[in-house]
Amino acid sequence: MLIGKPVQIPSSEITPEGIFRNRRQFMQQSLTLGAGLGLSGMLASPVAFAGLQNDDELTPEEIVTQFNNFYEFGTDKSDPVANAGQLTTDPWTVTVSGEAEKTGAFALGDLLQGLDVEDRTYRFRCVEAWSMVVPWQGIQLGKILAQFKPTAKAKYVEFKTLYRPEEMPGQRAFFSSIDWPYVEGLRMDEAMHPLTLMATGVYGKPMPNQNGAPWRLIVPWKYGFKSIKSIVSIRFTDREPKNTWQLLAPHEYGFYANVNPDVSHPRWSQASERRLPSSIFDPNRRPTLPFNGYADEVAGLYSGMDLSKYY
Repeated sequence: MLIGKPVQIPSSEITPEGIFRNRRQFMQQSLTLGAGLGLSGMLASPVAFAGLQNDDELTPEEIVTQFNNFYEFGTDKSDPVANAGQLTTDPWTVTVSGEAEKTGAFALGDLLQGLDVEDRTYRFRCVEAWSMVVPWQGIQLGKILAQFKPTAKAKYVEFKTLYRPEEMPGQRAFFSSIDWPYVEGLRMDEAMHPLTLMATGVYGKPMPNQNGAPWRLIVPWKYGFKSIKSIVSIRFTDREPKNTWQLLAPHEYGFYANVNPDVSHPRWSQASERRLPSSIFDPNRRPTLPFNGYADEVAGLYSGMDLSKYY
């Protein structure tokens, strides 16, 4: 994975979106993109294209920002963009607890101050068997976590989403079976891996509410439900945390959520996927790649593990 040094790019030099959509032309011209993230003094470093294949074209921005799973705002794909506008994201406080030397409540801007924002164009694969190619902006999660000085007892890191039912209608829906707030977790070696990103923007713009503003997790070799949104809590722990979907349907979802074409969901195959904006009826599906195409970078994290058992 190639990641450039941060550069200062004025807004007048930001690459037009029409060019940014065309990955091949973009790479040939060696252009860079500055990201206006709403955090003073932070601009993006040159784009890193990691794990992409020759036919991986950027998914249109309107698909990325209007086709979302964010059950806090509703269960339909169109509910988040329709309902997330009422979410207040400034100020934003993050609570850090558990097995670390530095804990407490922190303003998000203070946590990110002085850290390099990078552009990362990643494949994104949902457990529902659709996929995208998304240009994120963000900071390596490992660099963020290192600030808190996790102790030797920290084997896992747990994240929680904001719980604010007055602004998140899905949390107050009487038919919801989710025990809010939404919870996710990673092993520490997964969290510290250089591919793991805490995203603060997409398509060179601040993260939209419906995509998980003001920041969300991106773990490109795992199914999308692992990429928890609108995070307000980080806890270091010596025990494997139970994530929301694992608690909700343990016969369908495990802790790891690694993209594995050889392990089917109980209700559908994971051997292939449809790349948006293709229709659900489109017969031209593509084979699912192990670890979503990032096996060279991350397969070693699971050496010796039976991935049909640790799914």
